[in-house]
Amino acid sequence: MPRPLWKGAVSFGMVSIPVRLYSATEEKDVHFNMLHAADHARIRQRTFCSEEEVEVTRDEIIKGYEVGTDQYVIMEEADFEKVAVNTTHTIEITDFVSLNQIDPILYQKTYFLEPEDLGLKPFALLMAALRETGRVAIAKVTLRQKEQLCTLRLYENTVALETMFYADEIRSPSDLAAPGEEIEVTEKELAMAKSLVDMLSGDFDFPSYKDDYREALLDIIKRKAAGQEIATPAAAAATRPVDLMEALRASVADAQRRKTGAGSEEPVQDEVSRRRAKRAG
Repeated sequence: MPRPLWKGAVSFGMVSIPVRLYSATEEKDVHFNMLHAADHARIRQRTFCSEEEVEVTRDEIIKGYEVGTDQYVIMEEADFEKVAVNTTHTIEITDFVSLNQIDPILYQKTYFLEPEDLGLKPFALLMAALRETGRVAIAKVTLRQKEQLCTLRLYENTVALETMFYADEIRSPSDLAAPGEEIEVTEKELAMAKSLVDMLSGDFDFPSYKDDYREALLDIIKRKAAGQEIATPAAAAATRPVDLMEALRASVADAQRRKTGAGSEEPVQDEVSRRRAKRAG
């Protein structure tokens, strides 16, 4: 496990639990260096003073908050320690709620909490309380000069802290084009769509999902490094628009074949057709 990103305490009523905070995730993106096309030398970013047009070093850079055109309030590191909130060194639990009350759009990033030696017993008590009540804790903590709203919930053998957006940070989709009452969905279409959902339903097998694009891209890089020629795959043929019900029937039939391993091309009947067949029989 890497070095902790933050050290402080979880405030649980009058109970204080000293903890360390670690990042719980790491992205596996394929990273590239920017090179000069002429000689393949690395492109370097430099910091310049816009007034003097000279390069400056990191120790010459300070933080300023713009209050007017070219007018700034200069902030030093000591100023940030003077912010009068309790969450600078404390994860302050304020509420306990049901997890299903929180929409996933609110989540930002996940961290793991690890108790200090003195916090093992109260940390275990917090975990037990979350487990027995089926709740998650709502809290606040200051990270990277921002007071973050967050949840604390059980994850395997520890507690995961997930930072969240505030309400005024969530954009409204009200201006997006969306189907209204004028778009009618028939019973047959809905029944067939539900059949497709049923055919594709199952348990979430998380480890089975892989980043196919990343693996294919790394394979191309490996083959190019070995001097191999890589052919461009043929573009997928444009599909003609089809009737919605025809597309649903074909989708359900394909899902059924893949689920059962059967080679039958016989389409699956929708719910309405089954009812009619039952009445006719």
